[in-house]
Amino acid sequence: MPDPTLSLIHEAAPEPCPARFNAADYVMAAGRQEPQKIALTVLSGEAEIAETWRFADLERAILGVAGALKARGLARGERVALRLGNVSAFPVLFFGIQAAGGVAVPTSAQLTESEFLRLAEDMRPRFAAIADDLVLTAQLEGVELLPEAIWPDLMAHPPGVFEDMAAEDPAVLIYTSGTSGRPKGVLHAHRAAWARRMMWRGWYGLGAEDVMLHAGAFNWTYTLGTGLTDPWAAGAASVIHSAPWGPETWPEAASAHGATLFAAVPAIYRQILRSERDLTTAFATLRHGLVAGERLAAGLHCDWVARSGKPLYEALGMSEISTFISSGPDTPTRPGHAGRPQRGRRVAVLEAGEPVPRGMPGDLAVSTDDPGLMLGYLNREEETAHALSGPWFLTGDRAVMDADGYISHLGRGDDVMTAQGYRISPQEVEEALATHPAIAEIAVTQIRMREDLALIGAFIVTRSDWPGDEALAAHAREHLAPYKCPHIWQPVEALPRTANGKLLRRRLAEQYVERVNLD
Repeated sequence: MPDPTLSLIHEAAPEPCPARFNAADYVMAAGRQEPQKIALTVLSGEAEIAETWRFADLERAILGVAGALKARGLARGERVALRLGNVSAFPVLFFGIQAAGGVAVPTSAQLTESEFLRLAEDMRPRFAAIADDLVLTAQLEGVELLPEAIWPDLMAHPPGVFEDMAAEDPAVLIYTSGTSGRPKGVLHAHRAAWARRMMWRGWYGLGAEDVMLHAGAFNWTYTLGTGLTDPWAAGAASVIHSAPWGPETWPEAASAHGATLFAAVPAIYRQILRSERDLTTAFATLRHGLVAGERLAAGLHCDWVARSGKPLYEALGMSEISTFISSGPDTPTRPGHAGRPQRGRRVAVLEAGEPVPRGMPGDLAVSTDDPGLMLGYLNREEETAHALSGPWFLTGDRAVMDADGYISHLGRGDDVMTAQGYRISPQEVEEALATHPAIAEIAVTQIRMREDLALIGAFIVTRSDWPGDEALAAHAREHLAPYKCPHIWQPVEALPRTANGKLLRRRLAEQYVERVNLD
């Protein structure tokens, strides 16, 4: 038994994943019990139904994609990039690739062409499914394009089979920002889908009778996991919105479609609370809300509970392991804490590789035996090794564990920023903005303006005259996805650095907040 005075939780072993395991087959298996049940409802407008997919039709389309890709020569382990927007074809292609034994690589439609091309250079895909409105002007050498016009043919192709895969075989590649300045590929095995079962009780309270309303887009990993993989694996229904939305969209959709679970980032909950609607009526069928992607402010939590009358359960996770700490139906929320390690997880707070006494801050770590942990970073063996410390994967987060095992998140141990649920490397943003001819030096950091609001700020040493905020913002929009663009543009005479020349980004943020408060 672990010493209860140390910051180490391991209450039960996770349910073992079968040795032979295809993630797509697993996701579809429960739906075979009720093949005519609606698995997916796609909305447009506030509550209007644009599409419905029954489990039988969904599985048929996924196997059609699998058969078509195999017929085109897809080999096991080869990667297929997905560059398309918020459409139902995304999950069909995503699971079809895995069914065929390939590796699905979801990317955000917000990425610029140059950003996507950098990812393609790293991943070296065999195929790339690209939407008409995201077509590339540059050629991808050695890559067969799957244009939007042929997607229906792929789904209607004579069905293939769910390939017999090992649980350890690669299935999904997710690109996320890190401290190096360039997005890195997080490679996950098929077993990662099975490991998500620890969230079913630890966060969701998920069952076959549930209707999951998710506020994310199809191409976001938060939606692919929480919004689709988990509900479908449990035999539950999903409701996803595919069109532009406003604060009234989610209450209307929840009411019209009987949502029992609602998942979103904190910003969505803030927008809903601006609505004049009676939220207790709109969310009458809801058991509770789910929130992840950014820190949940205590004030927002209280406001939601007061207005809706429903609990709100937070989860903490990362691309390398998904969510592993949460509150939930069996874990009451506690102000200032993200929750407890989910049952089956082995989590610790470390200093120099050893668990610290409870109540002391340290490095948040997860056992390398966790079935949800990534296989590693693609083409980055050194970075993968650097993230490991004996039996632990170091998340890069700082945290404190209290006497009851609840975790308080103290922020990143590095400079990585978070916006709209995405992790963003300041170096990546700096490199893109530094191409502006007026910029001599630049530092980008996240500035916490208040508990529930953090903005990306750019601090710039110019070569001559200040070019103006709008010119800089336009330059950012040209080279970066919208969620990576700074909201604050600040001229400075020099950037603060250590004696060894290390940039002190956090000092810039602290100085900016001090000036704003003084003004």
